[in-house]
Amino acid sequence: MKILKLYKQLYFQVILSILIGILLGHFYPDLASKMKPLGDGFIKLIRAVVPLIIFTIVVSGIYNLKNLRQAGHIGIKAVIYFEVMTTLAMLLGLVVVNFFQPGADLNINIHTLDGTSISNYVDKTASFDLIKFILNIIPNTLISAFTKGDSLQVLFVSTIFGFALLQAGEKSKSIVEVIENFSGILFSIIKWIMKIAPIGAFGAMSYTIGTYGIHSLTTLSKLLACFYLTCVFFICVILGLIAKLANFSLLDFLKYIKEELFIVLGTATTETVLPSMINKLEKYGCSKTVAAFVLPAGYAFNLDGMSIYLAMAFMFIAQAFHLDISFQQQIIMILTFMLMSKGAANVTGGGFIALATVISSTHTIPVEGLVLLLGIDRFMSEARSLTNLIGNGVATIVISKWEGNFNPSKESLDMPIFQETTGEHQLNVAK
Repeated sequence: MKILKLYKQLYFQVILSILIGILLGHFYPDLASKMKPLGDGFIKLIRAVVPLIIFTIVVSGIYNLKNLRQAGHIGIKAVIYFEVMTTLAMLLGLVVVNFFQPGADLNINIHTLDGTSISNYVDKTASFDLIKFILNIIPNTLISAFTKGDSLQVLFVSTIFGFALLQAGEKSKSIVEVIENFSGILFSIIKWIMKIAPIGAFGAMSYTIGTYGIHSLTTLSKLLACFYLTCVFFICVILGLIAKLANFSLLDFLKYIKEELFIVLGTATTETVLPSMINKLEKYGCSKTVAAFVLPAGYAFNLDGMSIYLAMAFMFIAQAFHLDISFQQQIIMILTFMLMSKGAANVTGGGFIALATVISSTHTIPVEGLVLLLGIDRFMSEARSLTNLIGNGVATIVISKWEGNFNPSKESLDMPIFQETTGEHQLNVAK
């Protein structure tokens, strides 16, 4: 009876799907490589709904603010927290990669590397321009932000629309009610999509193992070990300390979001769990306003896992070519990464593209060195995404506590996701 009950749990189904995917990829790589559409299809289904989810929750959250000053307080606290944590993550990555020197044992001749395998990534990069980056946040039209699927543009449009409704006061009440009703429908759609999460996790993991093979893990095992251990240290020690200072248990929170963690492990992207994370953070005790704004913003600006990856990957390539990167150059590199990684798509391959952008524009190390990471980037992407997800969850709780809008409920920890009906979700929105 207990086994049957366990089998019905989403996280168990996802774990089982991941294991089956690994076995299929190892023993039947050709067949496993053809499973990619299953993972891609699941991710596309989630992405189709995410822009509208962001819009409805941000608009309703801002509308329920007491005033514009409160919105400013949340924004300032979020920006400060994001910058401190991402900088700390990069510094931690630098310390580990400089101490263990995972690339020093390699003796790479640049002429032996085939750059054609990374040409697609390099073609997507360009010299970073801060003005262009800021202007790109503004969509060509309000509708194009949603059709393009750019989370920063959607967040920008949602924020403006929310402030406009807030200033309109009672006149906009009927519009907000429609938006809240629409939000309940969207969450029902997400509930249906999440039922096929095991299929998506199976497809993504089968393709990864079938295409790159488990043997790719052994070739650069020292870098992988350093990176995974650094992510674990960041989560357990740094985020654990922050959670303790904020007076909540990180372990309990991780247990609470175990389904989302396994889905991210299988798909290597946090986009697939954005709606469910917002829903769960509300149930955990975060205010609707903070959860609606901080979590989507964190997906673009608070990428702790990516910060660790960028610092370690950059120095790993430099060590592989036996290039001496001074401390001053490393600090400059961190500042460059802090600018160029903002808004990087938090999806599979996003970190690799961000790294290629920096290397291509700074000319500090050979861009051909990216070939060394290509085979294991998909495995590193899983740790990146998990660290990003946990970091943003902790950030939302901490900022909600700073705002004095955290109302914990022990009962909520035992509630399955999306248990509420549409009407109950509306009550949560109206908090």
